[in-house]
Amino acid sequence: MDFQLLTAENEVVVELDEAGVSDGHCHEYDHYNHVAPPIDPNLEPYEGMEFDSEQAARIFYNSYARRIGFSTRVSVYQRSRRDGSIICRQIVCSREGFRRKGGENGSKRQRTITRVGCKAQMTVKKQNSGKWAVSRVVKQHNHELVPPDKVHCLRSHRHVSGPARTLIDTLQAAGMGPSGIMNVLIKESGGINNVGFTRVDCQNYMSSSRQRTLGTGGQLVYDYLKRMQAEDPDFFYAVQGDFENLTGNIFWADRNSRMNYSYFGDTVTFDTTYRTNRYRVPFAPFTGWNHHGQPVLFGCALILNESEVSFVWLFQTWLDAVSGHHPISITTDQDRIIRSAVAQVFPRTCHRFCKWNVFREAQEKLSDVYGSHPTFESELQRCINLIETVDEFESCWESLLQRYNLGDNEWLQSMYNIRQHWVPVYLQDTFFGEMSITQGNDSINSFFDGYINASTNVQVLIKQYEKAIATRYEKEVKADDDTLNAVPALKTPSPMEKQAASVFTREVFLKFQEELVETLAYPATIINDTGLEVIYGVAKFGEDQKAHVVKFNVFEKKATCSCQMFEHSGIICRHILAVFRVTNVLTLPSHYILKRWTRNAKGRVVLDNCTVGLPSNSQESYATRHENLCHQAMKFIEEGVESVLMYNVAIDALHEAANKVASAKKHSAGTIQNSLLGCSLPLQSCSVDQDKKIQELTAKLEVASEQCEAYRAKLVAILKDMEEQKLKMKVKVESARVNLKME
Repeated sequence: MDFQLLTAENEVVVELDEAGVSDGHCHEYDHYNHVAPPIDPNLEPYEGMEFDSEQAARIFYNSYARRIGFSTRVSVYQRSRRDGSIICRQIVCSREGFRRKGGENGSKRQRTITRVGCKAQMTVKKQNSGKWAVSRVVKQHNHELVPPDKVHCLRSHRHVSGPARTLIDTLQAAGMGPSGIMNVLIKESGGINNVGFTRVDCQNYMSSSRQRTLGTGGQLVYDYLKRMQAEDPDFFYAVQGDFENLTGNIFWADRNSRMNYSYFGDTVTFDTTYRTNRYRVPFAPFTGWNHHGQPVLFGCALILNESEVSFVWLFQTWLDAVSGHHPISITTDQDRIIRSAVAQVFPRTCHRFCKWNVFREAQEKLSDVYGSHPTFESELQRCINLIETVDEFESCWESLLQRYNLGDNEWLQSMYNIRQHWVPVYLQDTFFGEMSITQGNDSINSFFDGYINASTNVQVLIKQYEKAIATRYEKEVKADDDTLNAVPALKTPSPMEKQAASVFTREVFLKFQEELVETLAYPATIINDTGLEVIYGVAKFGEDQKAHVVKFNVFEKKATCSCQMFEHSGIICRHILAVFRVTNVLTLPSHYILKRWTRNAKGRVVLDNCTVGLPSNSQESYATRHENLCHQAMKFIEEGVESVLMYNVAIDALHEAANKVASAKKHSAGTIQNSLLGCSLPLQSCSVDQDKKIQELTAKLEVASEQCEAYRAKLVAILKDMEEQKLKMKVKVESARVNLKME
């Protein structure tokens, strides 16, 4: 495999051989097949530690650096030529290496020596599973570390946060200068240590905010959007205000993004990572999850104006561009202006704040606590992420405040007041499409991860955008192919497992299978039986104190669990499956099979797309035909290149197919005309035929249901008979044992 090794500063390319070996730092750790142990409570980096993304690893190491007393920066990284994504990253102490000496004609200004050849670093490498594992850690520094009261001055720990930007913009508009604004920020934050940046940072932001335009790259973006719409009428874009004097935002969504929302628009993430990571380009995508649990795109925006009016315009424009249907849930950062805009445009949608942004802001607001109490961060994360009930969270939060004497902290009190929007235990009953707790929303920048980052400018934005789109499409095609052709191994004789394997996509089935297998260790005990509803306590064998409560409606075969995993992820939990096992529910009831997780998730448009301007019958739409042909062509190509013989057969087949298509196209006009004449019956008669068909299908369904119920009754009788026979055999065995002892 070919790779590229590049430095973050000068983009120097170093070619690697097929083994991936170079003189860089990424070859020392080629592969990790074992499962990494849990993260240490003290949050010390170690080899084998795993993260969900490269960004999560960088955030962790920077957090660790803040606590220890040094600054970080990214160094070399390794990029795969196969798809252009980053597969290895080295994060180093900012004092690593040495400054290059200038030439004779270079500047004579004496610069402060900051690079002293420090070796401290952490290297992470992307695994086949998609996780990022630490391959190398060096903790020793060759210089003095910075004390906690000065660490906020270090470069990697300074940035102007979203809320701070909003306040600076407001005060700047009122005519206040940098010194006055900084004094307000210091007072609001409770001290200069808590501001999170310096006066110079504030002044630089104020200078740049006066000239917030796309520059020469703006015309490139605008030309691209016009060209795409000319090529495809279903490509949508909108500009807030006049483009020549752009003061608003730009939004666009291609055909696939709009179709994706019709399939998977139940949960949405609005990713504004650019606001907290100093991105050069204010790029903000709308994303979700497809039927394989992969990130999927719903539209993109360039944010040039962060006012409430602009965000309201953006959300409403995006909603009009897709289907007009409001999502069940939306995840954004906790900025006050975005919160207000979401409340106006999506009043019925559950609004969640990104935990990653919350924890990042915690590092700023509680920097003194982080510095003086190394265990505080891990205890805070444990209180947020690992608590299962509201009562447990309330108790844990109160205990945390008392233990660290933070009862009067205004920021913590403000976050507690809005806890229903970001603490997981308050959001368990709402669908967010996350198949595991670890997936979570610790970092919402996933669709363009590895393509658009803090160094991306507008000139290369479109190129990287199209690369990411193509790569994501290939990954979805690959997942579709795996689902169809890579039959998963069944681990139980359960008919329910076989049913799930044939219905769900491969990734979703593997998650379901994991839950099903775990039921063997989860006995279900009846707590209360009212006849119509039976309440069970389900706990792992030997852990009765952690029992979950499952309420089961016997006649409707519906169950609810206190863990609320199905409500949150759409995948049934092991606790309900344990109840199904003891009540002889042998197949998964239809209400536990969400179409969005099935193989046929894109078989038809789930939401009404009349307002999108797309054909009402998705099976006959251009997008669906195009997608189906692409899928079939990809499979045809993969098989056709296996050998010269297969290649020749494939070429002949393509020529024959091309001739048939040309012939059909030649006669299409007459065929269409005849079809129209043959279908000139009144709409009312078509409706009557449909009603008859529905009645026939309903009757067949009722017969099938009766047969299933009869089969179930027979099966239950057989199982009872087997239990009785088993009991009789057990009695005989015990009797034989007694007789043997007596002899």
